[in-house]
Amino acid sequence: MKGQCMKRSKLEINIDILKAIARKGPLKLTHIMQNANTNCEKLKEYLDFLMKQGLIDEQIGTGGRIFYKITLQGSMLLKSFGEVILLLPRDEEETQTPADFQTQYLKCAPGAVN
Repeated sequence: MKGQCMKRSKLEINIDILKAIARKGPLKLTHIMQNANTNCEKLKEYLDFLMKQGLIDEQIGTGGRIFYKITLQGSMLLKSFGEVILLLPRDEEETQTPADFQTQYLKCAPGAVN
């Protein structure tokens, strides 16, 4: 419904995290939190899940700072998700075009791996 905020699913939050890391990564926890619009406690759970699935890696930077980087497998999943989104029927009220979905998902794929 237009104008109403809907709660994101775990899948959507995980995809938002992967997108943030793919676009701007490697990223620190706080930057992922801001880009994926989630709180720190929940984000740690999502990052742990994504690491166990082999979709992101944890890296230790200078000064012991922890950064998160998308893996090739994570990039491939993001690309596949974007392709599935393009195949789904669109709601008449939906404002995003297929080109918007391509920009969001498909452009983040394998080339985004650092």
